[in-house]
Amino acid sequence: MSLVKQLGAATFAVLILLLLGSAYLMSNSSKTMLLNQLESHGQDAATHLGLYLAPSIAANDVAGIETTVNAIFDSGFYQRIDISDSSGKILFSKTTPPLIDENVPSWFVDLIEITPPQMTRDVSHQWNKIGSVHVQSRAGYAYSKLWQGIQNTLIWFGILAAVSAIAISGLLFYILRPLKGVEEQAEALSEKRFIEQSRIPGTRELKRVVNAMNQMVKQVRLMFDEQSRHIEELRRTAYQDSLTGLPNQRAAEAQLAERLDYRQDFGNGTLLYLRITDLANLNKDLGMEKASNFIKVVGSKLEKLSQASEQSILGRLTGADFILLVHRLDDDSLKRTVSQLCADIQANFEALSGSAVIEKHWPVHIGVSHSNDMTGSNQLLTEARLALSDAEEDDQSYAIYGSDAKALQDSNTWHQHVADSVSQAQIFLQTLPLMGTGTSHSNTVPEQQELLARILDQHGTPCTAGEFLSVIKELGLMVMLDRAVIQRALEHASQNPKCGKLAINLSAEAVRDQDFIAWFKALVSDHDYKQHLHVEISESAILNNLDDVRVFRELLKENAMEFGVDNFGIHPAGFAYLYNLQPDYIKIDGSLIRKIDQQAEDRFFVSSLISIAHSLSIKAYAEHIERETQLNELNQLQIDGTQGWLHGKPEALEN
Repeated sequence: MSLVKQLGAATFAVLILLLLGSAYLMSNSSKTMLLNQLESHGQDAATHLGLYLAPSIAANDVAGIETTVNAIFDSGFYQRIDISDSSGKILFSKTTPPLIDENVPSWFVDLIEITPPQMTRDVSHQWNKIGSVHVQSRAGYAYSKLWQGIQNTLIWFGILAAVSAIAISGLLFYILRPLKGVEEQAEALSEKRFIEQSRIPGTRELKRVVNAMNQMVKQVRLMFDEQSRHIEELRRTAYQDSLTGLPNQRAAEAQLAERLDYRQDFGNGTLLYLRITDLANLNKDLGMEKASNFIKVVGSKLEKLSQASEQSILGRLTGADFILLVHRLDDDSLKRTVSQLCADIQANFEALSGSAVIEKHWPVHIGVSHSNDMTGSNQLLTEARLALSDAEEDDQSYAIYGSDAKALQDSNTWHQHVADSVSQAQIFLQTLPLMGTGTSHSNTVPEQQELLARILDQHGTPCTAGEFLSVIKELGLMVMLDRAVIQRALEHASQNPKCGKLAINLSAEAVRDQDFIAWFKALVSDHDYKQHLHVEISESAILNNLDDVRVFRELLKENAMEFGVDNFGIHPAGFAYLYNLQPDYIKIDGSLIRKIDQQAEDRFFVSSLISIAHSLSIKAYAEHIERETQLNELNQLQIDGTQGWLHGKPEALEN
């Protein structure tokens, strides 16, 4: 029960006690007053009768006595009248039952006993006592008057109690309203949201409580902000280039290896390998400050270009070398993109150099290579460096390695096959197990199974995600693929209630699609096995669609479905979104895990990510576990679960 209701109930109880006390006192005082009235009334009647009946009593005239007594008794105010002689002999007696008004309830009569006093008056005649008169008034009058008084008291109490209840409730709500804000602050704080009350109450005690709560919120927020800044500083030191802010060589090559060598889900891509021409002489000719500014310009141009692609890998490998991997560009798009990039860099170079004489035709050269799902990161970098050497030797702005024929399945037939497979839901699912803390690769009970969508090529051979995902995105079929995967997963859960938790990777396109959201809400609202599904969204997709993801997260909460952040820890925007989004778990990106058993910086950074997740009551999982040494290191860092080929390679969901 709320404090307002408790105070209201206590106030009402006090009013009831006051009513009972008032009714008791009133009934007692009224009863005493009425008894006094009945006593006076009986005494007056006895005196009057004694004076009037003296001659009749002296003459022993019973008929006259009866006539007189009956005339008085018929008024209805008397219960008993006795007339006796000097010896005490009853000459005439008149009685009637103690009639009580029918409006007076019997319980009231039983509760309050009123016995009217019997008054006596001696009768004298010619200075001699000749008898006495005994008169007892009727109690019905007293009961009627007392009951009427009690009724009026109850009616007025009901009216005043209703008015008082409304007034007191409003007053208590106004006075205690700051406590509601304190309650909201406490709930928000448990969810790692920080709310301060701007309205400070005037009541001294409440003012102290609100100020103390606001101060605690400030301190907790400061603590989390300091923790986030510490981790961000660690990220910048270990994984970012200090001059341009781009990922450094270590981070860029790790992300390339993660996407191309391990996950193989990038699909057909285009790598730009850019080198600033003769950086040493450039520093000498322009000066360190202008040369540094030029390096920043090159980095910003590449960063802007990377933002045009939803998935990209960008980094500065050395002082003069940059790489940018984007989804596959056709010949026309590649020519326009690279030409525009070189022209922009040339213009900035000329603006910086001013009147300085620099005998270089191109301030940068670019080598271009293409990748498919079978291309490894080292091969792609080697091919790009060979193309860069050709561009430098010929003094061309850029050169392309190989021909366009190297693109896998890059034909209208393949596009049509992929479109038909997705539109007809001709997909099958594989699972990759995620094992809880302390489990080994020999344990066969996963905490979660991540679902991997696959299709068959024209020859009936299963394709990796990289072979068809880029085509699906190009054709705008990602939402359709997500629908097919969700339906297939729910069907499997319905047919296999003991299948455990199934994790689905949802695309950014689906989160932005209102029709998909409506479809998903209708599908899971009454589904018996919806709790089997965990929904994951990559960190990049979340940060690019934060408002849409927040709405979708609330939908998952309403349906008791868990939500996770995939590929966590590599986006430069930081972790502030975790406070508001409050996912159930994160999956630390495999590029941070691959060498965790070899590099102390990776261990420290991953340890910080786990710590910040646990401080927000979020589980932390790790991807790309291939060695026992990795698993041992992560268990020491108190990871909640691990996923990778150490625990088993993907298998068909039906198995």
